[in-house]
Amino acid sequence: MQINKALKSVARLWLLVLLVIVWQLVSANSSTISLQLPPPSEVFLGAIELIQKGTLQKDIYASLSRVFIAIGVALLVAIPLGSLLGASKSFAWSFEPVVNFFRPIPPLAWIPLSILWFGISNVQNQFIIFLGAVFPILISTMEGVRDVDQQYIRAARTLGASKFSIIMTIIFPAALPQMFVGLRVGTGIAWMALVAGELVAATSGLGYLINQGRYLFRSDYVIVGMVVIGLIGLLLDALIRLIQGTVMPWWRLGNK
Repeated sequence: MQINKALKSVARLWLLVLLVIVWQLVSANSSTISLQLPPPSEVFLGAIELIQKGTLQKDIYASLSRVFIAIGVALLVAIPLGSLLGASKSFAWSFEPVVNFFRPIPPLAWIPLSILWFGISNVQNQFIIFLGAVFPILISTMEGVRDVDQQYIRAARTLGASKFSIIMTIIFPAALPQMFVGLRVGTGIAWMALVAGELVAATSGLGYLINQGRYLFRSDYVIVGMVVIGLIGLLLDALIRLIQGTVMPWWRLGNK
């Protein structure tokens, strides 16, 4: 059973493998194309070169540390605030317009101000990543709390349940799926914000690696950075899904 599942997962990659083969054949047989888009074999050698220098590991660590710190802060802010917005109409009446005003502003628009406030530092990049992650988590949490069936809450109150008990046994479990959706979306946006922030103002990280590749006319370095970002994004999404399945066993059973 597990072997068949693994084979099906591998079989799904046929189109990706075909695209890589076509890329290799076209790029390797055209000197003009290979200068702008080096073949996968050259990209692989570029990755080995970066690993031997220790550059790739250092940049991966720098980017991951910024992302984890920023997303952690975003969770600490977004979940309580989103819960309040979803549970309290009076609080939402005052505060939701503020959220809706700042939410459409792209994180990239904050880069000039963030450099003035924090300088070229980890804090500056973490601030940009935080802005990318916090709003999807906040909005998803708010909608998840609002979508809780009120009949369950009324039934719990009738049975004498306390507010804390209602929150922990009814509201929080019911809102969890939406919270995880927000976390997955926020993590994806956080990576985009990270790369943009590191391209403009950083001395390390995968965005910085891509920018250095541009300055050095090393297209292979640029593609290595892009591929690593994609792979880490896939791994982080898989990790979030694994955590979701552990925290919400009913969700895991429903998605088998």
